[in-house]
Parts: sequence; structure tokens; C-alpha cells
Amino acid sequence: MRHGKTFNHLGRTAPHREAMLQNMAISLIEKKRINTTVAKAKALRKFIEPIITKSKKDNTHSRRTVFSYLQDKESVKTLFGDIAVKVADRPGGYTRIIKTGFRLGDAAEMCMIELVDYNELMLSEGKEKKAKNTRRSRAKKADAAPKAAKKTEAASDSAEEAAAV
Repeated sequence: MRHGKTFNHLGRTAPHREAMLQNMAISLIEKKRINTTVAKAKALRKFIEPIITKSKKDNTHSRRTVFSYLQDKESVKTLFGDIAVKVADRPGGYTRIIKTGFRLGDAAEMCMIELVDYNELMLSEGKEKKAKNTRRSRAKKADAAPKAAKKTEAASDSAEEAAAV
């Protein structure tokens, strides 16, 4: 029975799957963005997020642990140097998957997986959007406050007129 064994095998044997994820992780670390299928991207995200979390702590043990997964000195150096500094204050969620459509040959769903802190366009747009977005309920309350003030002024004016007559 396969109860609780719920990760995607991607139609490959275990060593092939591990080698493929290792190579994809190295490419993602070096290029910061790669194109692949959605299923592979989701498997890669589960593979690389704990590795990036380990890279936040720069000591010998974490470097050796990450090297046992990646088997590439240059990518380990890049990960602990540039990437760890950028993701130091981020509590997880280091990758973003953006769906790009379907592949022509077999109609597989394709996507682009990228490191979140390396897309300058998305970072600048996110800061601008946060500055000007407000919740509707706040806007209604803000509009309602002047209207309520006008109603109370009108009511007090009519009360004064009634008292004067």
C-alpha cells in the first residue's frame, strides 16, 4: 500500500529524479529563473526551499549539508554569498511559479520558476501597489464620516429652527 506517499515521482526512478532536481536547482541558483513544466517546478520548489533556508546560517555544517544535495561548489558559493544575503529577512517562500501556457509538442503546462528577490520589476510594482491600495470598507467608512457629520449638522440646524419658532 502507498498510504501517505504523496510526492510526485515525475515518471522517473529515484536516482533519475534526484539527479534531475539537483541539476534544476543548480540552474535556478546560477540563472535565478528557469522555464520548465509546472509539475517539475512544484517538485523543484519542495527540493530547493529547505536548501535556501539552510543557506541563511553560514557555518561549515550547513555548507556541507547543502553541498550533499547540490554537489556543485560554485552554486554553493553563490547560494551562501549572494542569495542568502537577499533572503535573510524572508520567512520562506523564496520561489515564485508563473504559468506561461502550454507546450506545442505535447500540450504540457509550462511555467517559469524564479527566485522572488531577483525579479526587480515585481519588487518595484509591489511597493507601488501597496502604497496606493486601500480596503473598500475603510474607504466607505471615510466617506461615511463626513456624510454623518453633515446629517448631524442638518439635524442640529433644524432643531435650532424649531426652537426659534
